[in-house]
Amino acid sequence: MSRPEFQLIDWIRGQIRDRAPVTLGIGDDAACLRPPVDREMLVAIDMLMEGVHFTFPPATPQLAGRKALAVNLSDIAAMAGRPTAAFVSVALPKSRGMDFAKEVHAGLIELANEHNVIVAGGDTNSWNGPLVISVTVVGEPLGLHPVCREGARPGDWLFVTGALGGSLPSGRHLTFPPRLGEVEQLASCVDLHAMLDISDGLAADLHHLLNAGRVGALIEADQIPLTETAIYAADGKAPLMHGLSDGEDFELLFAVSPDDGRLLLSDWRNNTPVHKIGEISEVLGARIRYSDGRIEPLPPLGWTHSLGSGQ
Repeated sequence: MSRPEFQLIDWIRGQIRDRAPVTLGIGDDAACLRPPVDREMLVAIDMLMEGVHFTFPPATPQLAGRKALAVNLSDIAAMAGRPTAAFVSVALPKSRGMDFAKEVHAGLIELANEHNVIVAGGDTNSWNGPLVISVTVVGEPLGLHPVCREGARPGDWLFVTGALGGSLPSGRHLTFPPRLGEVEQLASCVDLHAMLDISDGLAADLHHLLNAGRVGALIEADQIPLTETAIYAADGKAPLMHGLSDGEDFELLFAVSPDDGRLLLSDWRNNTPVHKIGEISEVLGARIRYSDGRIEPLPPLGWTHSLGSGQ
């Protein structure tokens, strides 16, 4: 490792203060964590690549670093969890220098501090390629056990937080708030049967939830909350299609009993709204009902993950 990389690690270490559950953080060959006794641990990892998950511009180095952590915090929220520590590995472009590297980490550390997450270690390398950031976050369930994708029951009501669509053109995919506070409130007032975060698009991620639980769903088209970007997009794509398939929303999709659903509709007190968008059914697959009463199959529209054919 070159001297500038040692300087970067020293700079990062100077921005961090270790605290529980981290007993030994950056600076040794491995970090030490002391998890709560007899508690499950949550672990989430995502790798973000320049040119795929962000580009410069419109992203800044700070926003790239922020997003790399935020997507993992969203995964912890989707399991009804509380994040505690993060491990950050970066492949830095040699051409961009030390200031660029510090800005990437500064954006990440700022969000970590906002949610009381300790950056406890990682790895730093440089190369002639684009920026690549891999973040691993550990956490713990808010309740006795995490909430999984599996668990939705026929008759459950389906909800989403916030509004959907237009995340990429609006830049929200770089600045979205992980719904950690919202899920803490949800977990304290209702029994969450199943949940995930919407990263690939509502229609695609709905299928993930339904397949995990071996159930179906009927979605109400006119109940899907849409962002202003989705509503007023001048790209020839219907606003509803933006809400169903754009992806990168990082809102929560969750199932609760009808009684808990009514409680949320009447007593929810949070700046982030929750919206009932449909119900779980015994009939497998996803269907959508339009305002004119038509019911049609809803395919898994959205982002498709694929591997190239080359080795």
